[in-house]
Amino acid sequence: MLTQLTSFATHGVGAQKVNVEIGAPPGDGKMFIVGLGDTAVKESEQRVRIALRTSGYRFPTGRRITVNLAPASFRKAGPRYDLPIALGLLIIRGALEIDPDRLKEIAFLGELALDGSVRHVTGVLSAAVACREMGIRTIVVPVMDGAEAALIPGIEVIGVSHLSEVVSILAGETECPSVRPMKEAKALEEHYADFADVRGQQAAKRALEIAAAGGHNVLMSGAPGAGKTLLARALRGILPPMTTEEAIDVTQIYSVANLLPEDSPLISERPFRIVHHTASAVSIVGGGQTPGPGEISLAHRGILFLDELAEFPAQVLEVLRQPLEDRTITITRAQGSVTFPADFTLVASMNPPTATGGPVRKMSRISRPLLDRIDLTIGVDPVEIADLQGTRPKNAETSEAIRKRILAARGWQRKRFEGTKLVTNAAMDVRHIDAMCPLDKACSELLRKAAEKLGLSARAYHRTIKVARTIGDLAGAERIEVSHLAEALQYRQNIEEP
Repeated sequence: MLTQLTSFATHGVGAQKVNVEIGAPPGDGKMFIVGLGDTAVKESEQRVRIALRTSGYRFPTGRRITVNLAPASFRKAGPRYDLPIALGLLIIRGALEIDPDRLKEIAFLGELALDGSVRHVTGVLSAAVACREMGIRTIVVPVMDGAEAALIPGIEVIGVSHLSEVVSILAGETECPSVRPMKEAKALEEHYADFADVRGQQAAKRALEIAAAGGHNVLMSGAPGAGKTLLARALRGILPPMTTEEAIDVTQIYSVANLLPEDSPLISERPFRIVHHTASAVSIVGGGQTPGPGEISLAHRGILFLDELAEFPAQVLEVLRQPLEDRTITITRAQGSVTFPADFTLVASMNPPTATGGPVRKMSRISRPLLDRIDLTIGVDPVEIADLQGTRPKNAETSEAIRKRILAARGWQRKRFEGTKLVTNAAMDVRHIDAMCPLDKACSELLRKAAEKLGLSARAYHRTIKVARTIGDLAGAERIEVSHLAEALQYRQNIEEP
């Protein structure tokens, strides 16, 4: 006797369809799970045996059971196949009757506890997306993961808490209403600094406004305690809100990483990830035996903040070069390659290079190619005590006011990039720059002289144009003007050769 159910494995932030095939010819009562599964998959046999017994069902006897997780060439991980395996065994034994054609339209995900209850699994959102793409009409998931799967329209989501509940629903004995998506979304961080509360630092605020408007990378250099971290946190408050599509993208990553908030399935605010200089390269870019997302992917559509940039080992900093350019990261293992999204804004801080010791030496860790990928470098001077002791100025510009200008600038970019996949000026390549950022004679001459004087590389040359285009967008200008380009070049002059 043979039966087949549908499940899904996590692959990157996507999902790979897995056919749970169960064959049970007469035999010695042993059970084998094949299909390149990890230890958690192999241990599924023991969980399923006990879960069936405690739920009031008998394990098939007098048969040699083989569970094949196909395709066999794709590595499987985790306990997510417990539920479809248990249901398949019940079908084999005749304890559950279901039309095979109907079974093909349902996917199953869930870990089984020994008492038969259905536990949480990761990557449910990715599985729901895959179901919609493949035309699978229904997905059965743990009840605590139901709202997550219901974020994807067009499929029926059934959330279950116990194995017996699934059996009753499939047998037609119980009606189970579909799970509806939650209306409220959960923010990763509920509070962030307001720009009005940051005393002084007008030049830094201006640079961060440009960075937020165009998605540009920033390096802040200043003495300890000058306010670099505060400025980085405040940056998040002026970023445009995420679209529904962007929120789904971020939520998929956090679902795979098992970092979703328990009280809400959707992440609606842009991530803000702080990385300590002791972090390893794997923790930053992702990896592991079963590759998972690293900090650069967890910062997707948001901010990656590297405090004390010069303290990071050189080999760790160098792994950032490729994702900063490609906005993805590909991790290769013997079993294959996995690609994770990594479209983030890099915000870094460091103590200024001086002639008195450590910082100069440590600057050698920051390569020129990495510095080339940083669009704005700004100095952050210590705030005067008098400014700290005084009350907040009445005319201090709030994050909300700055955000309105940024939204207007993003509107210009949306219009410019209509018909393309681009979202921000920072994402333009040379082809887009040539087509969308023409320079008049005065601008071309200014940029030529500056490039020769500052020794700009080709990459830095084009990134300067992109920053100038963003400055123009903030001003509501249709073309790049000399003043826009001159301001953009100011943010290049502080980048020093290590």
